[in-house]
Amino acid sequence: MSSHFGRTRGFVIFEIENGEVKSREYIPNTFTGHARGLRERGLHHQYDTHVAIIENLRDCKAVISHGMGRRLYDDLTSAGIEVYVTDETNVDKAIELYLKGQLRNVSELLD
Repeated sequence: MSSHFGRTRGFVIFEIENGEVKSREYIPNTFTGHARGLRERGLHHQYDTHVAIIENLRDCKAVISHGMGRRLYDDLTSAGIEVYVTDETNVDKAIELYLKGQLRNVSELLD
């Protein structure tokens, strides 16, 4: 898990059914503002409204991250996606805790 959502190399998408993992898939990060190079070109806040992130994650019920910006947190939440910012850095452990209802949401990890 990346300590900054937008800078991650990719995402692990889990399909959950009846409280169990049915499948998992890794998708490369090609859609965040950082991945598209907007920050490096000074265009990050001008053009990156998180629309691409929300569109690519639209079928996800929840997003679990080790860190993210407050604006993205608010945008995902407004799109109806549960957001967990956690101090757990192991993907498998994080999903296990999520499924048990024990995943801690650590607001101090928002920047």
